[in-house]
Amino acid sequence: MFFRDARIVAEELANRDIEVLYGGGNAGLMGAVASVYLEKGGKITGIIPEFMIDNGWAHPTLENMITVTDMRTRKQMLIRKADAIIALPGGPGTLEELSEAITMKQLGQITIPIVLLNTEGFFNPLLSFWDQMIRMNFMRPVHANMWSVITDPRQIIRALLNAPAWDPSAVGIAKI
Repeated sequence: MFFRDARIVAEELANRDIEVLYGGGNAGLMGAVASVYLEKGGKITGIIPEFMIDNGWAHPTLENMITVTDMRTRKQMLIRKADAIIALPGGPGTLEELSEAITMKQLGQITIPIVLLNTEGFFNPLLSFWDQMIRMNFMRPVHANMWSVITDPRQIIRALLNAPAWDPSAVGIAKI
């Protein structure tokens, strides 16, 4: 189910000639996205730290690869260069990158759409946690507009196009 949805996201983006920027790896859901994207002739660029290349984790057929020194630089470059962020189910790195992007959006450092593909309810615990943060005044209710959630990967383009514009008055932190 997870890999199927990742492939559908890749097809939806490639069919519209949307350039993809990702972490440059060959494994997991993003490795699958990259492979489908390359098969369809889409433009995709990887940003990968040197140690991942040294360990053989770089996508083997990706021609557009930016090599950086560390994970922090990779994450900052991915977030700063993106026109939108799409989070597929993943591990701790996905959670860290998503958390940083949402923090940056909350503070007005980025204003781009953030879309979570909630395959099989993967992000439900995180969404509940964010709701708890709002209920307990660690985030303001308006901050729930920082992201969109979809369950059908075929909704990705619609979600990106219909993401609510980030309201500059929402910038800032909650007061407890």
